Amino acid sequence: MPIRIVIADDHAVVRSGLRALLRVDPDLEIVGEAGDGTEALRLAETLHPDMILLDITMPPEDGIKTAKRLKELHPELIVLFLTMHEDESLLHGALRAGAAGYVIKRAEEPEILAAIHAASQGDIYVHPAMTRALLHQPVTTEHRRGLPAVALTRRELDVLRLLAKGNTNRQIAGLLGLSMRTVENHRANLMGKLGLVSRVELVNYAEENHLI
Repeated sequence: MPIRIVIADDHAVVRSGLRALLRVDPDLEIVGEAGDGTEALRLAETLHPDMILLDITMPPEDGIKTAKRLKELHPELIVLFLTMHEDESLLHGALRAGAAGYVIKRAEEPEILAAIHAASQGDIYVHPAMTRALLHQPVTTEHRRGLPAVALTRRELDVLRLLAKGNTNRQIAGLLGLSMRTVENHRANLMGKLGLVSRVELVNYAEENHLI
């Protein structure tokens, strides 16, 4: 069955471009469009899509607040951000809101389609430039002490458990049937969501939360 998608962006020209892009893929079906967060929430309730492509700067609330509300009401819904903002704080906010990906609007068309398919399969997709930002962002001691209570995806938990058991990225890729880039994305997203900066901290987190 096709992936049922709602496009949520306050610019009609962006929605039009996404419609044209998504319609070339027979595995994708556009079931609705929203011009603001309120409409996105309504369509999620009435249309029950598999995924929402969500902009960050939308009225009446920003997309991150809308994403939090969407995930509270529909935990199974996949939220994928498509935004012009290459901002580390917004990326962290998107991940903490439960987003399955963060794609920059300047991305090539194949990358946008790849992000949609990766997210639909339970993976996380982050634009490469933003992934590097996650891996190198400094985190304060206070932040590490107060780890945010976020919901990790099934794939993130798989990667975290295997990392905590001493597997390398390459070994994890082989065990889970993923690409190295996907594993690196998951690792970066784990650090971003949990406010951690090293493998040691990931292992400690896994042990403290009885994940291994």
